[in-house]
Amino acid sequence: MPRARHSLPQFHSEDWHTPTGRYIREVMFGINDGLVTTIGFVAGATGSLMQTRLVLLAGIASVVAGTLAMGIGGFLASKSQREFFQSEKAREQREIEEVPEAERKEIRDIFTELGFQKEEVEMIVRRVTSDKDLWVRFMMREELGILEESMDRPVVVGLLMSGAFLVGGMPPLLPYLFMRDPLTALKTAVAVSLLALFMIGVAKTGLTQQPWIKSGTEVLLLGSLAAGIGFAVGKLAALLWPELGNVGL
Repeated sequence: MPRARHSLPQFHSEDWHTPTGRYIREVMFGINDGLVTTIGFVAGATGSLMQTRLVLLAGIASVVAGTLAMGIGGFLASKSQREFFQSEKAREQREIEEVPEAERKEIRDIFTELGFQKEEVEMIVRRVTSDKDLWVRFMMREELGILEESMDRPVVVGLLMSGAFLVGGMPPLLPYLFMRDPLTALKTAVAVSLLALFMIGVAKTGLTQQPWIKSGTEVLLLGSLAAGIGFAVGKLAALLWPELGNVGL
């Protein structure tokens, strides 16, 4: 009897499926967001304020706010994911206790659609339903597509996301610490940020498996677009409200 091809068990060998791989992905995204957000902000602030010290202070405030927002957002998103998993797990446990035959039918349907013979299906059903924990895990995976091992720790995710955003947000601000002319500082910040964006795009290919030139160029262009829009908006604000450029400390 030929053996049917099926998708079980759902194990993966790719690095980005592991917890470490997912954390690397989140760190890279956080750094990218920090760079793009900050270079866009300082470009707009330079276009409107035209004072290095003001741009620096505003940029620091923006990075701090973004760092907190990123950390809290990552924590809440991961926590909500875990809470959803727990609620679905509790529901499956109730259904196994209250309507076991309906749950057995769902297992039969899954393996019948995969091409298993009736005898094979019944053997699998008996094996899966012989252990309540195994039964629940199976229904979570195959019926709902939820993997317990994919649940990340909320605190770790929050800290990584906020730290990554902070690391990404600092390079665009550094030129404003050492240069008095805001336009020169902006040009330097853009150059540093675009180089960093390109390198992030290249590093991302370790997860996406895309050509490194394509990935680096894509991220670089998006960062350039953000900076250009930010600078244009800042210039427009300076034209509409000229008093912005006269603010001093």
